[in-house]
Amino acid sequence: MNSSEKAKKVKEKLDKISDEKKMDLSSDQDLSLALMNLISIEEHFIFTGSKTGKAKYYDLANEVRSIRKELLKEIVTDYEGEVWCISKHLLAGSMRLMEVGTKQLDRGNKKKANEMFNHSYSLYSLFWVVNDDSFNLKELKQGVEKGRKESDKRTESQEESLKEDKEDTFLFKLKEKVSSLVDCCRE
Repeated sequence: MNSSEKAKKVKEKLDKISDEKKMDLSSDQDLSLALMNLISIEEHFIFTGSKTGKAKYYDLANEVRSIRKELLKEIVTDYEGEVWCISKHLLAGSMRLMEVGTKQLDRGNKKKANEMFNHSYSLYSLFWVVNDDSFNLKELKQGVEKGRKESDKRTESQEESLKEDKEDTFLFKLKEKVSSLVDCCRE
């Protein structure tokens, strides 16, 4: 099965999810972004506790962690393997890459910022895939690995000339579909 066929299959699964309204993705998107920030707040409290030597910051981190754990249960309903931790780290990684991107943007490094934002959204899209059992993760991994191998073989000039082709990759199609489903502006 090639990347286009895999993307079509994922699109069909996402359409089915959307039609069945299994998840309130607009509400869940808001919650997932809040979770990203809660994870970040935990990290900041822990680092502040370490920097200042004040244990009260560890206590505050623990309070935030309790809230984050409670809220994460609303989206992460499948505890197979290490899905819980994977989900948390996908959100944390997405948030951190977003922050790196905004700092790069502030420095005028638009190309680097766009790369970071793209990686951030890739992780965010994977978060949604991991948390819906209608996705075949083995199939997803194979599609991502194939795309990565193809990309690794390209030279920089080939990469530039193939920008339009990137829109046919499996991960691009996945992110495109997640974008259409996860709409925080839908009431």
